[in-house]
Formats: sequence, structure tokens, C-alpha cells
Amino acid sequence: MKRRRAREYALQVLFQLDVTNAAFDKKILHDFWEGNSEDADVREFADAIVEGTLAHLNEIDKAIEQAAEHWSIGRMSVVDRNIMRAAAYELLYRNDIPPSVAINEAIEIAKRYGSEDSFAFINGILDKIRKLKVN
Repeated sequence: MKRRRAREYALQVLFQLDVTNAAFDKKILHDFWEGNSEDADVREFADAIVEGTLAHLNEIDKAIEQAAEHWSIGRMSVVDRNIMRAAAYELLYRNDIPPSVAINEAIEIAKRYGSEDSFAFINGILDKIRKLKVN
């Protein structure tokens, strides 16, 4: 459950950066956590997701667009694309997280923060990314 909270925090930061089109620096994370008494391990995992996602954003967006036939990243809702970005980072760059866990966590977060159909859309795209990585 702590990792889910960390993923939700990471979504909040990624969403904020996407909406504001702000350049990332460590001060954004510092400001985000200021006044928050969250556990250090939750903060560290959330920060790792944010930093890793942003470090590989171009490759992640290409993978999402490749898996999402007929959809550009810009046409996706801000919430959906950032849930997928974070999960795709885990799928493509985090060997310590089983793909099924990354996808399942993204689906659960989509059910909470996305639209009624978000979880199915996200599940389909992430499953294609998982399959592309295996091949």
C-alpha cells in the first residue's frame, strides 16, 4: 500500500509538470514534499518514479504512441498519459518491479483518478508495451 501511495504522489507531480509545462528540477520535489510528513520510503520511491520517468520521457512517449495505435500522446487525457508514463517507466526501466505489478497498480490508480474508461485503455496500452519489451 505504501508503494501505491508513492505512485499516486508521483502522478501528482507528473501531472503538475505536464499541465504547467514546467522544466523539472529537484526544487519541485522539495517544494512538493514540504509540509508533508509522509514516510521516507514513500517519498524516495515517488521521487525515483518521477525522476526516472522524466529522464526517459521521450522513449516512454514513443513506446506509448507505438502501443496506442491511432492515438498521439497529446490526444490522451493528462491523467491517463501520466499514469501510463509512470507505469511504462517501471515496465521498461525497473527490473525490480514485476510487469504485472506495474500494470495492476496503474489500473487501480486509473480507477481512482481517471475517467470511467481509463483503466481499460491504460491496461491495453501497458500490456502492449510489456509484450513489446519481451519480444
